[in-house]
Amino acid sequence: MKQSQYLLRLLGGVMLFTGVAYATEPAEVEKFVNARIEIGEMMTNYFQGGAGYGDGQRPSPQQMNDMRTDIHNKLTAILAKRDLTLDEYRKRSAEVFADDAAVKHYLNEHPDLKQRYEALPLDRMGRGGSTGRGY
Repeated sequence: MKQSQYLLRLLGGVMLFTGVAYATEPAEVEKFVNARIEIGEMMTNYFQGGAGYGDGQRPSPQQMNDMRTDIHNKLTAILAKRDLTLDEYRKRSAEVFADDAAVKHYLNEHPDLKQRYEALPLDRMGRGGSTGRGY
């Protein structure tokens, strides 16, 4: 019994130490939070008003491809300002935004960014599985 308690305490200590050792760097948090804000605002503006396709009318396959290319180019430009690629952002953003304490700390230090961040939609156009605010 005591041996299992000791083992559990040891395991808990290792997990706590590992969490502290791999805490997200403030510069990374800044980079990813600012990128998410800019991406979220760009996407919100991009889709505001339904892009003029009419009442319930869906875009054609060609229009969808054009939109995909346009969005990809805009995302790439936003991320390039922060020395990130789209693949890097996709891979690392879940990890960075999982450090909720670091994100909240950064946003509390920058009230103007916090306001913009909190104005972003909570998910991406109703799709679940998002990590935090929008994009």
